[in-house]
Amino acid sequence: MAGERVIELVRILEQEIVTGVLAPGERLDEASLATRFGVSRTPVREALNQLASTGLVEVRPRRGAAVAAPGLKELLEMFEVMAELEGLCGRLAARRMSGEERAALEAAHEACQACTEQGDSDGYYGANVAFHEAIYTGCHNRFLAEQTRALRNRLSPYRRLQLRRVNRIDESFAEHEAVLAAILAGDADEADRLLQSHVTVQGGSFADFVANLPVGSDRQATA
Repeated sequence: MAGERVIELVRILEQEIVTGVLAPGERLDEASLATRFGVSRTPVREALNQLASTGLVEVRPRRGAAVAAPGLKELLEMFEVMAELEGLCGRLAARRMSGEERAALEAAHEACQACTEQGDSDGYYGANVAFHEAIYTGCHNRFLAEQTRALRNRLSPYRRLQLRRVNRIDESFAEHEAVLAAILAGDADEADRLLQSHVTVQGGSFADFVANLPVGSDRQATA
């Protein structure tokens, strides 16, 4: 029972972190969380330790736990790796996707289109995740999919920030459309290239991305 409660706490807190409900740098007080969830501090502490092992939480000596807030240099390094992982997923998916998996990717793309047309940014984020998940599934490499998903979860609060930029959702949808066409055509090189470009923080979007970062997230910019 205690183990199940810890798993539930991990699931809830992880969801709140990756969706931005709990912001990067936000303190996670054990006593407050224990009161909120109606449990003792022991399962809360265990849940925080598990989240720390995935990089979503930082446990700091004598200061307690907080939502991980990587500095700018570390963020850019993670986005760089994320682009490579996404590209590889797309490359393999273009070669390995079954007909059923291609249909699932098209359905996810249609969901993105509906949210784009409605101007539903929150809905688009969820549909966007489903689109990328369909690619991870279609790459038929479970280890790669797990590693890509884990890094995506660490970067989720910052990827949501990217969608705040004016016209970014329309741009993202257009990029998805090109990725979809490449995968359906079995063009592995193009799928790889397009997905890397889609994920990378580059060009004029870089300044906008930095401007939207939570205060303190640039603490390692000169490290």
